[in-house]
Amino acid sequence: MDPQPPKGSVWDPGEGKTVYTRTCKGAGGEITSTDVALPDGAQAPPQIDPAVVAQQAVDKMKLVGPDIASPRANGKYVVGVPMWLWVRKSPSTYGPNTVTATAGGVTVTATAKVKRIVWRTGDGGTETCSGPGTPYKESYGMQDSPTCGHRYTKTSAKAAGGKFALTATSTWSIDWQVTGDGGESGELTEVRQSQAQVAVGEVQVVG
Repeated sequence: MDPQPPKGSVWDPGEGKTVYTRTCKGAGGEITSTDVALPDGAQAPPQIDPAVVAQQAVDKMKLVGPDIASPRANGKYVVGVPMWLWVRKSPSTYGPNTVTATAGGVTVTATAKVKRIVWRTGDGGTETCSGPGTPYKESYGMQDSPTCGHRYTKTSAKAAGGKFALTATSTWSIDWQVTGDGGESGELTEVRQSQAQVAVGEVQVVG
C-alpha cells in the first residue's frame, strides 16, 4: 500500500509490518480489494486466480455425457415415424450440480447445468435441443415431440452393424462466484458426449 497507513492510526499494522493491498476485477468490471499486513521482508501472498479454483470445483463434479433414454439401445425404429429424443436428468449428467472448492484462502462456489444437447443422428441429420427432451407416452401416437425429435428418412441397413451411430453432445454452462461480498464471478463451459446405436427399418407390407 502506498502510502502506508499513518502511524498510530487504526490501520497502523505496528512496527516491523507492511500493509499490502490485493486488487481484483470482477466479471462485471467491479473492483474489489483486500488489505493484509505482513512482516517486513516477507513476500506478499501469491494471488490465487479464482477461475483456477472454479475449475477445481468443476473437476470435483465429475460431469459426464447425456444419459440417453431414447432412442433405446435395443429399440427398433421405422423410417418416417417420429422419434422422440430425451435424456434422464441427474447432477452429473444434466445438472444442476453445485460444488465448492478452496485454494490459497480463496473459496469459490460453482453451479453447472446443461445448456443444450446436440444430437447427431447418424444419417447426416443434426438436432439441437435446449432441454432434456420430452418422454414419449403411447397416448401421443404418431405426433412429433414438442421439444426434441427426429425423423429418419432412410434405413440403417447399410450402416456399420446395421445400425446408425448416434451421438449426443451436451454443453455445460458453469457459473462461479467467490465467497464474500463483492466477490469475483465468472462462467466456464464444459462439453461431454455419449453415444448410442439406432436400428431403423421399413414397415413391411404384406400383399
